[in-house]
Amino acid sequence: MFKTVIKKIFVILPSVLFEVLLILLLLTLFNKWAAFFEGLFRVLGFLFALFVISYRQEGTYKILWILFFTAMPVPAAVAYLLWGNKRTVKPIVEKVKREQEILKIEHKDTPLIAEIEARDERIFQSLKYVEELSGAPAEVAETSKYYPLGELCWADMLEAMKAAEKFIYLEYFIVQDGDMWSAMFEILADKAKAGVDVRFIYDDLGSIATFSGKDTKKLTEAGIKWVAFNKLKVISGTLNNRSHRKMLIIDGKTAFSGGINLADEYINRNSKFGHWKDIGFKITGPAVGNYLYMFASFWNAFSEDKIAGNVFDDVPKSCETQDGVVLSYYDSPGNRDAVSNNFYIEMLGNAKKYAWFYTPYLMLGDTLQDAFVRAAKRGVDVRIITPGIPDKKIVFRITRSFYLPLLAAGVKIYEYTPGFVHAKASLYDDVVSTVGTVNLDYRSLYLHFENNSIFYDSSVTSDLKKDFLETQSKCKEIRWEDLKTNLFGLLFDGILRVFAPLA
Repeated sequence: MFKTVIKKIFVILPSVLFEVLLILLLLTLFNKWAAFFEGLFRVLGFLFALFVISYRQEGTYKILWILFFTAMPVPAAVAYLLWGNKRTVKPIVEKVKREQEILKIEHKDTPLIAEIEARDERIFQSLKYVEELSGAPAEVAETSKYYPLGELCWADMLEAMKAAEKFIYLEYFIVQDGDMWSAMFEILADKAKAGVDVRFIYDDLGSIATFSGKDTKKLTEAGIKWVAFNKLKVISGTLNNRSHRKMLIIDGKTAFSGGINLADEYINRNSKFGHWKDIGFKITGPAVGNYLYMFASFWNAFSEDKIAGNVFDDVPKSCETQDGVVLSYYDSPGNRDAVSNNFYIEMLGNAKKYAWFYTPYLMLGDTLQDAFVRAAKRGVDVRIITPGIPDKKIVFRITRSFYLPLLAAGVKIYEYTPGFVHAKASLYDDVVSTVGTVNLDYRSLYLHFENNSIFYDSSVTSDLKKDFLETQSKCKEIRWEDLKTNLFGLLFDGILRVFAPLA
């Protein structure tokens, strides 16, 4: 693992050194005109700050950049141009959009969708909002299965892969050699040898310490096609824009997703943070089409070996039995609107009885935090389950710094005492639920490529509710007195919250 990280660092090191030397050279050349340029840079910093204020972005993010511009206008301007605005991710987004147009699937207003409008027009509007922004239509699921633990999901993933006849497509943020990946790789290699089309996307930064050239060589030798998403070759403006997506699609008929990556802690083998609480789901039927569309458009954007459009012929067009409606979509940092963030705000506003959330990280922007507060003050039962044992201590400190205003409004917060919660889910009034890869933090909501599934009138919602209550029974409810701190602690938490978008 350590050798892999060192190798990756050495790959990007020349680019970093070149940029440092260039900056030093410029500083030397302009030393004689220091006063003039200092004034110029202050003016430019002010102009950049005005631009950020006028731009449609989350308020917390704006504050961070304005403080940065005030303190260090030149580095801030360079950093903002590289990493701080949506233009930097355009090359990735445009590649994907081109392939989406080629693979385009049409919206469908099925009788079940029309039934949603008749039963609850407000929820229908929220679903249509997501549908229009993401370009993904709501579809019927033939069957849906919820998994309250990663190891249970993994067992069914293995069986489903063994039954594959045409193709197996996987995309994951983290992959690491161990019991989980070894068992999966063996099946994938056997299937590739038998003529099944096996393709795998992993995030290069997400797996920087866990997946090396030796591992990709094994994939190639086994006949498994692979793509490293947003490969780390040079410092670029897309460094922060990772594919945090997680999906397994088999023959166009079955799809798995949730919070589970391909590493042993996700199936509670070799976990350093106590019991690892993760969740997932399996769907069959027409609803699988959106996952195939998500994967194929990404694969075709970054690989020369394209997936043909006729792959969608394998997706069922109808089904005799139905288990609710599933709207599976992918969120992109290139979107004008933050789809998941806005959907959560919508549903917190729609909720009449309760709104419950699983999240490993809690770093809310102003608008989403206000939605939590308003719902709780309106009398909605709002609950959040977070980890009891953190995987990153400083991030856990930031998470806890968001507790006070939520508790003051009546939001109930529970920490999972047996270990770490990696689940990402929400449910509302026994009617709607979400399960996917989206954390309640700035990276997931604004910077990463994510995938999320919204379930309406589905067994997933009732199973998720049962699991949530069982998990809550193993948690400690956080009280006001649990968060006592001194003045220094309050100041430190305030600073951390300002920089939460970078965590």
